[in-house]
Amino acid sequence: MRPARGVLWIALAGLALHLAVNGRYGFHRDELATLDDARRLAWGYVAYPPLTPFFGRISLELFGNSLWGIRLFPALAQFAALFLAAWMARELGGGRGAQVLSAAALAIAPISLASGSLLQYVSFDVLCWILAACFIARLARTGEPRWWLAVGAAIGLGMLNKYAMGFLALGITGAALLSPLRRQFRTPWPWLGAALAITIMLPNLLWQAQHGWVSLEFLSYIHARDIRIGRTSGFLGEQFFVAANTFTIPLWIAGLWWLFFAREGRRYRAMGWVFAIPVALMALLQGRGYYTAGAYPVLLAAGSVAAESWAARQRPWPRRIAKGAAWAALLCGGAAAAAMALPLAPVNSAWWKLVEGNWREEIGWPELVATVAQVRDALPAEDRARLGILATNYGEAGAINLYGPRYGLPHAMSGINSYWYRGYDDPPHSVLIVLGLDGPKLDGIFASCRVAGRITNRYGIGNEESVEHAEIFVCRGMQIPWPEFWKRFKYYG
Repeated sequence: MRPARGVLWIALAGLALHLAVNGRYGFHRDELATLDDARRLAWGYVAYPPLTPFFGRISLELFGNSLWGIRLFPALAQFAALFLAAWMARELGGGRGAQVLSAAALAIAPISLASGSLLQYVSFDVLCWILAACFIARLARTGEPRWWLAVGAAIGLGMLNKYAMGFLALGITGAALLSPLRRQFRTPWPWLGAALAITIMLPNLLWQAQHGWVSLEFLSYIHARDIRIGRTSGFLGEQFFVAANTFTIPLWIAGLWWLFFAREGRRYRAMGWVFAIPVALMALLQGRGYYTAGAYPVLLAAGSVAAESWAARQRPWPRRIAKGAAWAALLCGGAAAAAMALPLAPVNSAWWKLVEGNWREEIGWPELVATVAQVRDALPAEDRARLGILATNYGEAGAINLYGPRYGLPHAMSGINSYWYRGYDDPPHSVLIVLGLDGPKLDGIFASCRVAGRITNRYGIGNEESVEHAEIFVCRGMQIPWPEFWKRFKYYG
C-alpha cells in the first residue's frame, strides 16, 4: 500500500514529537522491571509474555541505559500504527482524505501518545490489534480466505505481547460467525490461521505449563486488586477520554453507525463486531478503561470513511467549513491530549501538579540507588563483604540492577513477580540493605534492623518510594531459614 502523503507527514510528526520528549524525567517503575527481565530473556514472565522484554534487550544492546534509546521501539510502534490506521480506512473503501483522517484521529488518542513514551507491553498492544483488524478488513473486502493466515499470525504475535489479545481473538471469531465470513469455516484457511496462531504462541504456552500457569494466578490477583481499589469503576467513562480522544467521539460513533446501519458499510459489518465483542466482554468482566484502546482504530477508520462519503455529497462551501472545523477540533484535541499524556510539564509546575499521575513514578530512581550506595559505603569492611540487597517492589529492584553496577552494588533480590523465581543468593548474605518494608514488618524476620538512610529526590516529589516507605534499613541475623523465608516472600504486583 502506498500511503497518502498526509499520512506520512502525520506519522513523521508523531515520531519526531516522541523522539523530542522521550528523554525527559526518568525510567518508569514498570520500565525498570521490563529492563530487568530483558537481561534474562525467557519465553515468559509472571507479569507478561516475552515480546516487550525482547525489544528491551535489543534496545539495551544498541543504546545501553539511554532513556531515549530504550523508548525508541515504542515510538516506532506508534509510527507504524498510524500507517495501519490509514491502510484500514483504505480497505474499508476510503480515499486519501479518509486515510489521512484515520491516521490523525489515532495519532491524538491519549493511549497512543502515552504508549509511545514508555517501554511497556501497552506500547505494542494497539499495533498488534490494528494489524489483525487490518487483515480482517482485507478479508471482508476481498473474500480471499488465505488472509486467515495473516490474521492468525497477528493474533499469535499479539499473544506474545499481551494476553488481552485473546479478547480480540474472541471478537474476530464472533464477527466471522455473525457475518458472511462464517461460510469460510467450511474451508481449511480459518483453521490453518488458528493453528498458526497457536504455533507462534507455543513457546510461551510451554513456559506457562512449566511454571504452573503462574500468569493466570498473577492476572487473577491483579484483576481482583483493581476491582477492590476502584481502578475498573470508570471503564465506561474512560472510553471517551482514554481509549480514544474526546474530540474524536463524533468520528468513532459515526464509524459504529456506518458499520452496522449504513448501506455502504454492510459488507464490512464484521468489523463492527470486531469492535463490539471485545469491548462488551471487557465491560462485563470489569476490565480497565484503556484495555479497549486497540479496538478503537476500527471505528476511527470506519468513521473516516463515513465522513469522506458525507463530505463528497455536500456543496463546496459547507464541505470546506466542515473540513476546517474537523481539523481545528483534531488540533485542539491533540494539544490537550499531548499536554496530559506526554512528558512535557516542567517538574513541580502548576501544569505538573495537574497531570503528574504516572510521571511521579519516573522521578528519583538514580537518587535512590546513590543513597543505597552511601549506606553501603558507611558499613564496616567486614559487613560490605557479606552484603546483599533485598527490595520489595520491582521499581526498587530494577533501579538497583540498572544503576547499581556503576557503584559496584550487588544485584537486588525481591519476591515480586518473576524476581521470586530467580531465588535468593547462595550462600545467603548475613547483612542486608532492605528497601520497601517498615519496621514492624521486619520484626521477627531479623535479629536487628536499624534505619540507615532515607529515600528522597531532588525535586521533593512525593511518590511511593519517598512517602510510603522512605526508610532504608540495614538488617542482620535472619531469624527464619532462608528457604522458609523465601517461600513466604512470594507476592504479585
